[in-house]
Amino acid sequence: MWKIKHIFDGEYGCEELTEGQQPKVSVTLINEKEEETCFSVEDSWLIEHGLNEGDLWPKEDEFL
Repeated sequence: MWKIKHIFDGEYGCEELTEGQQPKVSVTLINEKEEETCFSVEDSWLIEHGLNEGDLWPKEDEFL
């Protein structure tokens, strides 16, 4: 089971998103063995699913 350890929104600086591209954040997950993985996901997806740091990750097979 994976839990959200950290969400980092980063800074886009002067880089602009391409048309239709959604802002992404970096998500770090940790499991019961203290293993960590990090990946990017659209910020709007996290918001739609009400996910925050400390929450369980609902899609275990979809972050790799």
